[in-house]
Amino acid sequence: MKIARFSHDNRIAYGIIDEHEIVVLDGDPMYAGFETIEERVPLSEVTLLAPVIPRSKIVAVGKNYRDHVTEMGGADAVAPAEPLLFFKPNTSVIGPENPIVIPPITKRVSYEAELAIIIGSVAKNVPAADADKVIFGYTIANDVTARDLQESDGQWARAKGLDSFCPIGPIVETEFDPTGKRIISRLNGEVRQDGVLDDMIHDIPKIIEFVSAAFTLLPGDIILTGTPAGVGEMVPGDRVECEIEGLGILSNPVR
Repeated sequence: MKIARFSHDNRIAYGIIDEHEIVVLDGDPMYAGFETIEERVPLSEVTLLAPVIPRSKIVAVGKNYRDHVTEMGGADAVAPAEPLLFFKPNTSVIGPENPIVIPPITKRVSYEAELAIIIGSVAKNVPAADADKVIFGYTIANDVTARDLQESDGQWARAKGLDSFCPIGPIVETEFDPTGKRIISRLNGEVRQDGVLDDMIHDIPKIIEFVSAAFTLLPGDIILTGTPAGVGEMVPGDRVECEIEGLGILSNPVR
């Protein structure tokens, strides 16, 4: 099912996308299930919002595609033997069409298209074989990064965590199969990244096992799974699109 969080008639609600309509749900499906209220709203009349606002955390995996490891560190760069983790705060989350705002403290900002895992239940020490049991669904993310701060700080908290630096959306797909799916980013309509989710160094079950061994994951938590090669700078006035087959297109202007 394609689950949307949306605003319509001065309310925020959740719904299931059914072609050109949204079937309105009784509440947040992560907690209230998929019971509907017998109301349908034309998709053209709603504003899609970030499909999830994490109450706890966003855990991200760095350098999880070999071609990206090479582009960031040169031909001799070594891929991490285990998932390389960092956090983004929930204040960095924005939704489709919300602007990515570049603050004065940075002068060099990059886009990074990524597959995002949405956690659906409390998860601790989850074996890789059971990873699917704790996944609510998947969406698209843009792991926006201030490269100059990343380099100057020596760690990634500011560079990855600035306000508006985690666009997600447009929907959550609860039945998504990542096998063989393409991941693409475009800057002003020009393709910049074009990869396949199968090329992750550490796959989704391993990531779930590794992350949940360190942190208790809560419903609504997000895990970003890394980006393929082709990242580059964006500036005010640009528009960046992140696309994953089966999940749609996440589009945001830059200002």
